[in-house]
Order: sequence, then C-alpha cells, then structure tokens
Amino acid sequence: MNLSDSVWYNKAMDKEIKLIALDLDGTLLNSSKEISKENRLAIDAARQKGVHVVLTTGRPLIAIQPFLKTLEMLDFEDFSITFNGGLVQRNTGQILSKKSFTHDEILEIKELTTKLGIPCDVLSEEKVYMTKSDVVSQYDTLNKLLTFIKVDFDQVTLDVVYNKIVSCTDKELLDAQLSKIPESYFEEFEIFKTQAKLLEFMPKGINKAYGLTQLTNQLNLGAENVMAMGDEANDLSMISWAGYGVAMANAVPAVKEEARIISDLTNDQHAVAHMIEKYVL
Repeated sequence: MNLSDSVWYNKAMDKEIKLIALDLDGTLLNSSKEISKENRLAIDAARQKGVHVVLTTGRPLIAIQPFLKTLEMLDFEDFSITFNGGLVQRNTGQILSKKSFTHDEILEIKELTTKLGIPCDVLSEEKVYMTKSDVVSQYDTLNKLLTFIKVDFDQVTLDVVYNKIVSCTDKELLDAQLSKIPESYFEEFEIFKTQAKLLEFMPKGINKAYGLTQLTNQLNLGAENVMAMGDEANDLSMISWAGYGVAMANAVPAVKEEARIISDLTNDQHAVAHMIEKYVL
C-alpha cells in the first residue's frame, strides 16, 4: 500500500474514534522537536469533543512534561503511555499499570551489549544508569530532562525498578551490531530501534499496544475506538492493533506495511493535525 493518504478498509473503521494515541519523535514533533501550532489546535479541538489524546512514548513521564504542558494535558483525567507500554500513567503521576525487568534479565542484556561492543544504559523512572562500556553512550544528548549517573554495572542496585535498557551510539555501529543479535534474544525480549542511533530493550510482550490495551480496558474502550499514529519500529504494535492505525509519510517501510492509513504528509507538514481533522473532527 503506497498511495498517498491511502486507506485499506476494515470493519473497525466504522467505529467512532474516542482515543488518539500519538508517538512523539517523527510523528507529533517536527524536526525541531516542537509541537506545531496546527497540531496543537487540532488536538485541542479533539479533546473538546471528548476524545482522549494520549502521548505514547518510550520516554519516562518527566521527559515529556514540556509537551504535556504545551498541550495543557496535566489533569487527573489525562493519560500517557510511557516506557513503550511499560507504564500507563495519569499525567499527574499515578501509575495504572506497570511491567519491568528483573535483575537477571538486566544482567543478560548487559552481557549481550558487552559482547557486541555497544553501550548499555539502564533506565529506572527518571534516572539513567550509564554503565561503563567500550563505546561512550550518546543517550545523554537526547534526553536533557533525565538524571544521568555513570556507574559500573555492579553498582546498579537490586532495589530499583528496571523500566528499560537503551543503547545509543552511531547509526552505522548500531546497525552492524543489531544484525548480530542471536534470535533467542528476540524471542525473550522486545528489541527495536526507535531512532536511527537508538536501540531499546523491553520485557517480552511489553509494547505500545500492550500499554494501550491496559488503558482502554480501564476506559471501557476497544481497539476499534483508537487512532494510533507513528513512524518507527516501536510503533508497529499499536498501529497494527488500533482500529485506525496511521503511518506518517516519513514512516519506515515496516510501519507503512502495518498501517491501515498512510498519510501523504510528514511530521514536518502537520500530518497529525491533518489526520485528526479528517477522521475525528
């Protein structure tokens, strides 16, 4: 399916959209990492109609606070899916659903990244434990709002919640080493790129579709009531799951293959606003 604004129909698309799930980078945010006026106004109009708008991201809640503030989505009845589905939260901070790694799983992934010669940063809530590796992590250049702690791996204690692991380095190195990961690791964990130079590890079965399922169950909604928009591999699950799965024009090919709707606009052309106006407003 490669036609502009093309749609393949299914019965779910007869249902009213009551929740819009939005990825951030490459989707809601433009190349300057900002929410355009067009996107903001469309989101506000959808919310005025009673539609939930949910930021669905790999980041922790603290790292998306500026965007929630811009969208005025900081109330008790506002929700976010963080850590790629590992946490479902009210935007006031209350956790509704949580799934994290065990220490043994963290150890297993650390051994893998060491063999591959790529960084291994362990995220626990708003803290990032940057464990020592042969290649210096670049993750601290992406998320300025997080607290970065440089440690030996054995200094990462047992009494923290392990939300996810990231490896952030040059795209060429990451792509070369990604192809060397044994299939057994993909069977045991969720492993995907979320940006050109960012590889993420999550507990098995934890993805954006999982997080949205937890939230929609609490809101008495179904997948058929959800429009999900994204562009990268970590958006695949929710785009495939949602009744209205939307790929940006700038989405990777795998996302376009799963999408029921492909926008003919990119994240720099206010694609989110266009989709909301066309299917919600």
